[in-house]
Amino acid sequence: MKKNYQFLNNINFPSDLRKVSENNLQKVADEVREEMISAVSETGGHLGAGLGVVELTVALHYVFDTPNDKLIWDVGHQSYPHKILTGRKDKIRTLRQGDGLSGFTKRSESEYDPFGAAHSSTSISSALGIAEANKLENKSSNVIAVIGDGAISAGMAYEAMNNAGASKTKMIVILNDNDMSIAKPVGAMRTYLAKLFTGKIYFSLRETLKLITSAFSKRFSAKAGKAEDFFRSAVTGGTLFSSLGFYYAGPIDGHDLSSLVPILKNAKESRHEGPIMIHIKTQKGKGYSYAEKANDHYHGVSKFKKDSKIVGITAAMPGGTGMDIFGKEFPNRMFDVGIAEQHAVTFAAGLATEGYKPYAAIYSTFLQRAYDQVVHDVAIQSLPVRFAIDRAGLVGADGSTHAGSFDITYLSTLPNFVVMAASDEAELVKMINTSVDINDRPSAIRYPRGTGVGVDLPSIDEKIEIGKGRVVQQGTQVCILNLGTRLEECKLALEELKAKGVSTTLIDARFAKPLDEELILKSAKEHELMITIEEGSIGGFGSHVKNLLAERGVFDKGLKFRSMTLPDEFIEQDDPKKMYDKAGLNSSQISKKIADILFQKETIRVVKN
Repeated sequence: MKKNYQFLNNINFPSDLRKVSENNLQKVADEVREEMISAVSETGGHLGAGLGVVELTVALHYVFDTPNDKLIWDVGHQSYPHKILTGRKDKIRTLRQGDGLSGFTKRSESEYDPFGAAHSSTSISSALGIAEANKLENKSSNVIAVIGDGAISAGMAYEAMNNAGASKTKMIVILNDNDMSIAKPVGAMRTYLAKLFTGKIYFSLRETLKLITSAFSKRFSAKAGKAEDFFRSAVTGGTLFSSLGFYYAGPIDGHDLSSLVPILKNAKESRHEGPIMIHIKTQKGKGYSYAEKANDHYHGVSKFKKDSKIVGITAAMPGGTGMDIFGKEFPNRMFDVGIAEQHAVTFAAGLATEGYKPYAAIYSTFLQRAYDQVVHDVAIQSLPVRFAIDRAGLVGADGSTHAGSFDITYLSTLPNFVVMAASDEAELVKMINTSVDINDRPSAIRYPRGTGVGVDLPSIDEKIEIGKGRVVQQGTQVCILNLGTRLEECKLALEELKAKGVSTTLIDARFAKPLDEELILKSAKEHELMITIEEGSIGGFGSHVKNLLAERGVFDKGLKFRSMTLPDEFIEQDDPKKMYDKAGLNSSQISKKIADILFQKETIRVVKN
């Protein structure tokens, strides 16, 4: 830490926090907020979400016996204050850096992170699993899940709540409501009632009522129960959660520690058999006015404003995908469906059946959540949904959880799909131009996080032929088949190989599917060595090329062939260049592999039994 704090200097773990007087908890929260702002101003990261839960984080670690009590943060964006209070404050300035702290919760990083989370809406499911394990082991420790109002809108969260409500297993869910109008504004009466409804007196009264009503008919008992739920939800807004089997209390002011601490204590000490929902209202970015303006150089979709059949779809990422620009000009044709990738894909399929041209702009790693819908609702019906796949390849600070490593593989295996990968921003524009006219099958265009290489953008009329690559440079000895933005590294590798006397052809394949079979087979006949390069896992572009060559008998004639893909491991956050160094996909590594093969320095290790 760069500053001496009155309280935070002496707080390394929650056990230290619990030694602080309850009257001084707000001062602790203020110091945590100040330290977090200072750290994130250096490292970058998700500031607003964490600032909104500072008081909640302090209260949770003050009341509960973490790490024995399990605290699970949904998504992990809001976990920075949690990291400061759980033994990681001295490393907080390494957030999202190489060999530093993850930007999300991570089991291998701390015992205070019982479940890793970088994708949304998983907290209630994982918390219920832990709670059920505790029940099987006769453990009395508490399990708490903190989920935001955006994340709780996803279907997985409702599936988990439905299961939790039926399970009669005690767990506590904190609904952090900082945006959606789930309930009326917080007031003194609501806070008072929340304290009442989580207190021992009310829980005891409720159990007494159950005993009394159980002596009467089922009809009377049911009506009495509904009356109690109606009274409680009428003043708190918890009808939905009560109907799912949760004991609901709130909403309360999530920045008022004098309310948070006693309510959390009540929930901790209650003997309620079943899940408890505590609804808090917070202000995202509390204590700091922060707005980040990002320049996005991959806004190709916005060029097609003239076609009234084009619609944009995003799953709660309008800014991250660039759909916000399209939406500002055409609000009736841009749909943000929330954190609901499965729904987004099937929704796009429905639009496609009626002659519209949907562009579903979804991060590669988030599209994984909707794979069944991609297969069943889009591919099998050959519906012309266009997938704009952002964050392709390695993504730097967000690490392995957000890396777009698998989309080439999982989409190229599907019949009826066109899979494109842009090598630069000009190629991206051409591919989007082309995709507008693909009306008989689904298509996907993948592109990375970050800026382009600085080339001039083509006009809206420039298109490419489906399944046709382009020769960037012609040589005689080696053929590099590149898919995606490693093209610039391949160009550098050409210069390194030229210095060694190697004549190299470089092809921008453009398509993982359909392959440019004519160009690939012709090149295979004309070169001694063919090597594929891609920013994706094994099983993708290189595998499809290899299968083509094998089926056509090319290997029988002596062609040397290699594929360079992402390695079979999850690569953690770092500078993107360092990540690709680790992956072995930078220029010097490409040229070395080629030279080793040509000059027979590549060895084969024989393992003896």
